[in-house]
Amino acid sequence: MAPEEDTGTELLLQSFERRFLAARALRSFPWQSLEAKLRDSSDSELLRNILQKHEAVHTEPLDELYEALAETLMAEESPHGHRSYLLPSEGSVTLSESTAIISHGTTGLVTWDAALYLAEWAIENPAAFTDRTVLELGSGAGLTGLAICKMCRPRAYIFSDCHSRVLEQLRGNVLLNGLSLEADITANLDSPRVTVAQLDWDVTTVCQLSAFQPDVVIAADVLYCPEAIVSLVGVLRRLAACREHQRAPEVYVAFTVRNPETCQLFTTELGRAGIRWEAEPRHDQKLFPYEEHLEMAILNLTL
Repeated sequence: MAPEEDTGTELLLQSFERRFLAARALRSFPWQSLEAKLRDSSDSELLRNILQKHEAVHTEPLDELYEALAETLMAEESPHGHRSYLLPSEGSVTLSESTAIISHGTTGLVTWDAALYLAEWAIENPAAFTDRTVLELGSGAGLTGLAICKMCRPRAYIFSDCHSRVLEQLRGNVLLNGLSLEADITANLDSPRVTVAQLDWDVTTVCQLSAFQPDVVIAADVLYCPEAIVSLVGVLRRLAACREHQRAPEVYVAFTVRNPETCQLFTTELGRAGIRWEAEPRHDQKLFPYEEHLEMAILNLTL
């Protein structure tokens, strides 16, 4: 096989592997690319690697593929499951997540695409987090923060959310990934100090936010309605007031551009609050499986 064919096959295998481990929807798998590869190649190892078959079969490769596909489609889904996201270090972030978009009255029990996009950006820009205290607003399942903790070596990391079920899942996911919570006296000193904090944007005070003393503040996929946008900007204003005589924290907000009006409302509210912003350039990392056609953005805010 020519070197360029080897590279194409390896990328195809990686695409299947990443989507499989992250339990992505079956329709998101590159089935058409696989079918084209199988028709053009006599390399049966490709199919065996993807389907992980251990017994010899006598059917045509495409028949075997479609049979496996049908079996998967007929299987019943559990309301909860584990998903793994591979890191460049050959490690991974493994999360307990809901399989439903809305569960227990919240959307915070699943990983959203902008969290994956922000994690990729962080891995490409580790200096923004190394040896610094990071506060994440609306941490959800915890993917971005866990990737930063494993890849960017922050001094301390504060996950936060307001929903009790999300906080419970966050604590479990932190422990699942071999990190210790701050109260754990057996914590590894080489790992960041990790805290899971309950933070309600509508009621938290400047005094409460001052206790975190963050150098960096991040948030991903939290611009889902006008009320959330107003609450988020309110928190950012209070964070700016926390450090009157010190440098304000750097702030990065990542989101999927689903509705231009929502994005416009966010930038308008930032302007009213006197918060300047600029868009970060699109990054080159493509480590995690999300829909490539989606428009993503990361805004760097100056408080």
